[in-house]
Order: sequence, then C-alpha cells, then structure tokens
Amino acid sequence: MSPAATLKRQPDATRQELLAAAFEEIHKHGFRAASLDAIIEKTGVTKGALYHHFENKAELGYAVVDEIVRPFVEENWKPVAEAHNVIDTAVALCKRLTRERSERGMTLGCPFNNLINEMSPVDEGFRERLNGILKNWRAGVAKALKNGQAAGQVRKDVTPADAAAFIISAIEGGVGMGKATQSREFLEASFRGLVDYLEHLRPKHCDE
Repeated sequence: MSPAATLKRQPDATRQELLAAAFEEIHKHGFRAASLDAIIEKTGVTKGALYHHFENKAELGYAVVDEIVRPFVEENWKPVAEAHNVIDTAVALCKRLTRERSERGMTLGCPFNNLINEMSPVDEGFRERLNGILKNWRAGVAKALKNGQAAGQVRKDVTPADAAAFIISAIEGGVGMGKATQSREFLEASFRGLVDYLEHLRPKHCDE
C-alpha cells in the first residue's frame, strides 16, 4: 500500500485531497523544494482554501507527517511487534519489502527517511514529530523482542533496545542507499544481510 493510501479519513474532502497532494509533492521534491502552487494546481482548490485548512506551509508539512507518514511507518512495523513470533514475521516482512519495492520507491526513497534527514536538523516541529515516530518504532520492536525472549524465540543475550535500533538502521540505511545508488542489487543485498542478522537472533544460534 502506498503511503498516501494510509491517509486517515477526514470529514473534509478538500483537506484530505490537499494532504495527499502535499505528500506526493514532498516525497518527490523534499519539503523545502515542495511547491504550494503545484499542490493547488493538482487539487484544483484556491489558495484561500489551502490557507483555510493550513495556516502555512510548515503546518501542512506537519499534518503530512502526522496523518500520512506516521500511519505508513506504523503499518509496516506494528504487525511485526504484535506477531506471535517476532523473528518469523520480521523475516517475512524483509522478504516482502524486497519483492514489492517499486521502481518509484527506488527513485524517491522512504518518505520517513527523506524527511528525517532533510528536516530534523533544521526544524523543531518536524524533529519532534519524526523523532516521535522513531521512538515509538524502536520501543515497539524492542518490546516484541523482549516478549520473544520470554517465549524462547529470541536469544537471552540480546539487548532488545540495541537490536531494535540496529534493525531500524539497517532497514532505513538499505532503502536510503538503494535510492542514492539507484541500485536494486544494493537494496536486495542489504535486506539479505538483515535477514541473516534476524536469523542469528534465534536461540539455536546462541553459543551458550
């Protein structure tokens, strides 16, 4: 499912259309280069209608993060965190993401990754929102790994918070470098490496 498809249902169709168009514009060009005129042209609304819903460009960007980017990220990690077997589900997700990564995705990259690199260093509103997504993602994966330890599915010597940070970094780094190099081979190799790491989290690989 595309990130725009994860947009929360809003009572105002115009606002929903503006958010979807803004997401596409930001994903393609980055937030700072995104054009409000292009968003207005794509949706067919007036500039006054845009400013009725969003006070300024920053507020529009924040809404895109809250209502499109956050649900998109959560849609991928929450099923893993809530799964009966976290390793099995995480491995399956890696394989699915490798298969389903479209050429458009290779060209434009991950919207969360793009924004956290572009905007977190320069805008507090973006930084708080994006760091909040990352914090929840890490905590969710760490909790799932801890539950996996209790169920005998994850090695006892694994530190869940550290492993969660590494897993997220591997995912976002692989996608980011795949975009930078325009190389599907690099992306696929990155996910194969991550799958190998996940397999080594199982107790059968422990030297104890």
